[in-house]
Amino acid sequence: MIASLPMYDRPETRAANDMLWKAIRAALGHGPTALDRTAAPWVQWRSPELLLSQTCGHPYRARLRGTTVLVATPDYGLRGCPAGHYRSVFVAGADDARLAPEAFAEARFAYNEPLSHSGWVAPQAWAALRGFVFANTIRTGAHIRSAKAVAEGRADIASLDLLSWEMMRRHDGFAAALKEVGMTPPVPAPPYVTSTRRDPNPIAEALSRAIGRLDPAARDALSLRGLVRFSDADYAALPAPPPGCAGNRRSSYGATSAAGS
Repeated sequence: MIASLPMYDRPETRAANDMLWKAIRAALGHGPTALDRTAAPWVQWRSPELLLSQTCGHPYRARLRGTTVLVATPDYGLRGCPAGHYRSVFVAGADDARLAPEAFAEARFAYNEPLSHSGWVAPQAWAALRGFVFANTIRTGAHIRSAKAVAEGRADIASLDLLSWEMMRRHDGFAAALKEVGMTPPVPAPPYVTSTRRDPNPIAEALSRAIGRLDPAARDALSLRGLVRFSDADYAALPAPPPGCAGNRRSSYGATSAAGS
C-alpha cells in the first residue's frame, strides 16, 4: 500500500506530516508504516495500491477521476475562504509600483506548472474574465521557485497557492521582498484521494479522528482545522484554462517537494 502527503511537505512541516500519517494509520488500523517520499506523485496517484494521498483539484478533475476517488478535503482555515476552500494569491516585488494584477498583463508571469490550479488555471481564468491572458510566462516547477523568481527580479508577478504562500511567509526570508496584489475566488482545496479499489468512507473517518487528535503544534504547522466532504461535481465545476493557454502541456507535477496546488 502507498501513502503520501506531497502537497505541503516541506522541511518545516515534514515531522508534522509524519505525525499526521501515524495518527491516520492508528485510526484506520492498517497501512504502510511511513509516508512514501521516493516515488513521483503521478506514480503514486495512479497506482492501484494507493491508500491515501493528496492531489491538486485540477489534476483530479482533468486526469485522475476514474483512477482515484475523493476521500475528503482539508479545511485550512485560510483567510477569505469558506471551510474546505483555498485560493490563489498574486505576488509582486515589494518595491513594484503596480498595485493590481491587471497592471501586469504583459509582464513576466512565473508559474509552477500547467496542471496546477492555483499557479496556472486560476490566474489565467481570472485574467480571461478581464480580457487578457498572462502570455509572457516563465515555468518554474514549484510555487516556491515562482516566488523566488519574483523576489530576485527574474519575474514580475506570480500566482501562488495561498497556503504555500502563508508557509513561505512563515519560513522563508525572501517572502519579505514580495507583496500581495490580488487574489482569485475561493474554490475547494486540494483533495485527499484513494484508489478506486478502496472505500473512501473509512479513510475519511480515520482522517477526521487523526486531525482531531493531532498534537496542536503539528496541526498548526500544517494549518489543519478539519475536513469537508465535497463531491466530484464540486471539483468538476472548477474553472478550466481559457483557450490558448498551456493547460495541455506535458506535466511534471509534483517533481519538487512542497509543490502546493
